[in-house]
Amino acid sequence: MDNYEQRLARHMPTDIEYVSFRLHLERSEGLTVRDGVVEPPHNGYEAGVMITVWDREGMGYAATSDLSDAGIEAALAGARAWAERTAGLVVLARSPLAHGSGTYVSAVDRSFAATTLADRIALLAVQEQRLRIHARIVDSVASLYRVDSDTLLLTNRGGRVRQSFHNVFPNLRVTANAGANTQTRTYGGGAYCGQGGLEVLDRFGFGEAAPRLAEQALELLDAPPCPTGSMDLLLAPDQMILQIHESIGHPLELDRILGDERNFAGTSFVQPEMFGTYRYGSDLLNVTFDPNVAGQMASYAFDDDGTVATRGHLIRGGLLERGLGGTISQARSGVAGVANSRACAWNRPAIDRMANLNVEPGEMSFAELVGSVEHGVYLETNNSWSIDDSRNKFQFGCEYGRLIEDGELTTVVRNPGYRGVSATFWRSLRGVGNADTWQVMGTPNCGKGEPNQVIWVGHASPACLFGDVAVFGGR
Repeated sequence: MDNYEQRLARHMPTDIEYVSFRLHLERSEGLTVRDGVVEPPHNGYEAGVMITVWDREGMGYAATSDLSDAGIEAALAGARAWAERTAGLVVLARSPLAHGSGTYVSAVDRSFAATTLADRIALLAVQEQRLRIHARIVDSVASLYRVDSDTLLLTNRGGRVRQSFHNVFPNLRVTANAGANTQTRTYGGGAYCGQGGLEVLDRFGFGEAAPRLAEQALELLDAPPCPTGSMDLLLAPDQMILQIHESIGHPLELDRILGDERNFAGTSFVQPEMFGTYRYGSDLLNVTFDPNVAGQMASYAFDDDGTVATRGHLIRGGLLERGLGGTISQARSGVAGVANSRACAWNRPAIDRMANLNVEPGEMSFAELVGSVEHGVYLETNNSWSIDDSRNKFQFGCEYGRLIEDGELTTVVRNPGYRGVSATFWRSLRGVGNADTWQVMGTPNCGKGEPNQVIWVGHASPACLFGDVAVFGGR
């Protein structure tokens, strides 16, 4: 990294209004054991730099994986050429970006460097074998994906931001079958991921999860379908994160509200004039952007534009306060935002992305949430989602459900789902779990942008109770 920094510094121009060099280095490892067979390991490495230029009322960028002097100079020339071509045509005539300076490093308690490849494969082999507890188990997978990345942002007015991230993605999946009925249980639907080292596996109980998931997959084979009707709905945190992601996170992205995403990912039912006055949910709904949560997937000190990242409320007491938009989108829209301009790699520009987007805990214990329900259903772990282009009308399916009858969890039900409208669903929130129900998780596969960017998002949530929701079951 130091050698690259010295080389980039040699090419940093001083005769331009704003220039940034964003260097991105990444190393990854993917391991999978499926049905008793070790699949070929995957190892990846990539390195490159994104150069952004604002000058004379124009803006341009170019990226290269050629980190030689000649490669850097060619990319800089390309970015300058685009700035000249767009002079007078861009929405913002001048750069609103700061020249930040600082560092961030993911905390690691137990480094993967203390293990061998054989150790890691053996760990997965043991867990995969623990999934195969019955002849009706027809597919079983244990996997571990981890990524170490380093970024360096340099600007032509002395900005220097260096950040190092260590992200871990463990997963389990087990499928059971009986005739035409097939049921799958997963390890949080991929939500159990975060920053750190081997301790990430312990954080989410990776070593104890396999037998429970296998037993539940078998249990679902004999379970009745989820009933259909309007009822109370209690969502576990691993389903709440998908609800937050799709019906709060995406609608509040300022670039989507401004229309940038309509060709690919759609628009939003939220409009700029709603901020400050719109009732997004009940008084119990409090949503924060919080880049400071230890171990959460998208914790950082600066976004990829070099803006200092600080905690702030997006929704407070049910009222919409600010959007998910970085410095550029804030300048364009006049709406308050956060430091969430992010890029997935060296060859992508930073755009408005969800980061750590969390529902804050409330006052009710899990037992109190269940005890307050006369007729309802408790759902865990997303397995399907559908939402319209404006991120308003939605329909979600879950892996596992249990009926709630007269304040008690009773019958297990299969193929549960529910539907609603974002604009009214959150107003039906009538119970929010306390800190004991609050779990810090993530979404490893959020896609957005043209060209597409798949990025990691952090979500944390307690269990939450909603009233009068349309619930349905599949056969």
